[in-house]
Amino acid sequence: MDENRGEANRGGQIRGTADGTASVPLSVLDLVTVGAGRTASQALRTSVDIARLTERRGFHRFWVAEHHSMPGVASSSPAVILAHLAAHTERIRLGSGGVMLPNHAPLVIAEQFGTLEAMAPGRVDLGLGRAPGTDGATAAALRRTDRLNEGALGSPLVERSRDLGEDFPQQLAELIRFLDDDFPDGHPYARIHAVPGPVQATSPGGVQSPARPPVWLLGSSGFSAQLAGVLGLPFAFAHHFSARNTVPALDLYRESFKPSAVLDAPYALIGVSALAADDEREARRQVLSGALSMVRLRTGRPGLVPTPEEAEAYDFSPMEREFVDNWLADIVHGTADEVRDGLDALAERTGADELMITANAHGGEARLRSYELIADAYGLPDLG
Repeated sequence: MDENRGEANRGGQIRGTADGTASVPLSVLDLVTVGAGRTASQALRTSVDIARLTERRGFHRFWVAEHHSMPGVASSSPAVILAHLAAHTERIRLGSGGVMLPNHAPLVIAEQFGTLEAMAPGRVDLGLGRAPGTDGATAAALRRTDRLNEGALGSPLVERSRDLGEDFPQQLAELIRFLDDDFPDGHPYARIHAVPGPVQATSPGGVQSPARPPVWLLGSSGFSAQLAGVLGLPFAFAHHFSARNTVPALDLYRESFKPSAVLDAPYALIGVSALAADDEREARRQVLSGALSMVRLRTGRPGLVPTPEEAEAYDFSPMEREFVDNWLADIVHGTADEVRDGLDALAERTGADELMITANAHGGEARLRSYELIADAYGLPDLG
């Protein structure tokens, strides 16, 4: 085990090997982006194409994120998408970036990812977040409420919202118990088993591998950073939408870190928005469409990702223009060499052990071209 970025086998592989001139492993975060004039079916096919391309070019992992009630993001069901990707890939690690734990029962997640591990042994990651991945009303629709029946049958239900994010450490501990099948004797869940899972190896005649997906904590602030450190888990920070908090959160993670059964030293991945094109102008056109999509999302008007032409023609208000300028300042974009230089500088500044690239653009062609150009810039081999 590498003493600086090491891990134990119990949690599965964490670190990859950087080829060529890449200083750290390069990975991909995909949102199954749906552009204007495109369908969710097309977006899912594009995600398969990107997974195949990045596998062929030696990227380390491919994660999908859980979002809800966003027309331009078709990744509401990470486990379903990952099963589809597992059927179309062979080597690249697949995972969630992440599953929003408060939206789900821990046993259900353990079962889903145990199934994925059975489908793609040794290459599934379970990244967990504590946010709902949506707005408050949608979070309530995801059953994040206590429902109290007042009065007789047929009377209205009164909903009392409860932020299940407060229970995140307890939910996490329960999920890990289900994954490891090690609730203590006397616990109410001691005789409940997540299947597929380790119980199959200990059953009479069992030959099921006891391995399970490694757990990652995701975050955009200090809470999950500190929790990941205390628990000795790998940590993924959402630099792509919380860039100002990146260094403080990573410092907190490293300061809080305690060696564990799954990791003997801190391992920090950061998500970064990056898009390469054949020239600077085209890169700017592509990222501007993603910026306009974010303007609409932040102002309560979520929709499909607009075309570059629509974004160029859009009349931004002064406030919107300020938002776009700040947003674009945190996106690494330009030619392949410019993107490589930007990514290297970011890795150096943050000390990240791995970079996970996400490209928010209208069309799949631009995203595919971007990953190909980045692979070329780093001299990543074509593995065929």
